Amino acid sequence: MGDVSGFTEDELLEAVRRVLSGPAPGVVLGPGDDAALVEPGRHLGVLTVDLLVEGVDFDRSSYTARDVGYKAVAVNVSDVAAMGASPRYGLVAVGLPPSVDARWAVELVAGMRAAADEYGLALVGGDLSRASEVTVAVTLTGEVPEGGAVTRAGARPGDRVVVTGALGAAAGGLLLLRAPASSVAAVVASSWARRLVEAQLRPRARVGEGRTLASAGATAMIDVSDGFAKDLSRLCAASGVGAAVRLADLPVAAELGELSRHVPAEPLGLALGGGEDFELLAALPAEGVAKARAVLLERFGTPLADVGEIREGSGLVAIDEDGAERPLEPRGWDHFAG
Repeated sequence: MGDVSGFTEDELLEAVRRVLSGPAPGVVLGPGDDAALVEPGRHLGVLTVDLLVEGVDFDRSSYTARDVGYKAVAVNVSDVAAMGASPRYGLVAVGLPPSVDARWAVELVAGMRAAADEYGLALVGGDLSRASEVTVAVTLTGEVPEGGAVTRAGARPGDRVVVTGALGAAAGGLLLLRAPASSVAAVVASSWARRLVEAQLRPRARVGEGRTLASAGATAMIDVSDGFAKDLSRLCAASGVGAAVRLADLPVAAELGELSRHVPAEPLGLALGGGEDFELLAALPAEGVAKARAVLLERFGTPLADVGEIREGSGLVAIDEDGAERPLEPRGWDHFAG
């Protein structure tokens, strides 16, 4: 196909339209016009946008085009899930440098389509432009029943702090992707290493789990995108409360123990501050935890860990195995740090 500089915008747009073509529920007019036409939802609308920038959020040397496209959609779906909502429609804006092969661009959109199909949403349009590096912005709409949305701002003292799945795997995968090839050559093909890399490249958005936690009475919820401790601090700040976390109960990804034998990695530190797990972190009334845990396991095979409690006041406290308490620093990913 040649590079983007030798490929007209209309030709590339036509290729994109072919990838995204096909009927989708609620879509009256999809990609190809000045704007899309969709049927209005019957519930409260949910809107979110996320941006992936080459050199900040991914490197083309480590990520395939499909991985980038899939992740760009999945991280947005996770934001919708954190509201207890379901995704519905998406718009995509992509900036491409002239050096990008047009095949890569089409594969990028194919990755987006794969994620959209998995989460039951329709990509209905977008825009393309020349840029100095690959930039992918995805805007999603979703819907949630009136009164059913869960924000970050409702946690109450006495609520339990719960989190889905396991923590730290995506950060472990990033360490593997960035490690010198000579230092990880013997382990990259192992099943545990593949699971870590998959967690980084292909995150899973917990849509059904978010709806379940909302139905179970979650008072506040956030997805773990920038690190468990940082995102818990954000939930607490929005709710005007503090939290205590039992470190021994954190669901640290099992693969991190093996990883630490091959590269410098501290499993608990990665679980607390690694980021990009896209698990759901929620405040849940104590009486709702057991039922929510059972439903998540039965319907989705997703574990739910009770890791602490919401307290009056502010800030985070870590509780060690011996019961001693100490301040917990809300460390995690910051796009503007350094």
